[in-house]
Amino acid sequence: EFNQTTESAAAIASIFGWMNLFARGVGGFASDKMSARMGMRGRLIVQTVLLACEGAMVLIFANTNNLAGAIVVMIVFSIFVQAAEG
Repeated sequence: EFNQTTESAAAIASIFGWMNLFARGVGGFASDKMSARMGMRGRLIVQTVLLACEGAMVLIFANTNNLAGAIVVMIVFSIFVQAAEG
């Protein structure tokens, strides 16, 4: 749809993996803080919020019509995905 070369598409897609450098740690930190405050319920709340945001972002991503918007939404989506794994 965006008429990208294979190399360009691969470079853009690699952004998803690069978000793992910090987002997983941020998710783990948030989970630990909520766990200290609320126990396991806190961890579940963080997980639920991250997964809900992840779902919303993938729906927005699927309906994005321009490349720049798709990249921005993919970055935010990736942050929620990686944070949910933290």
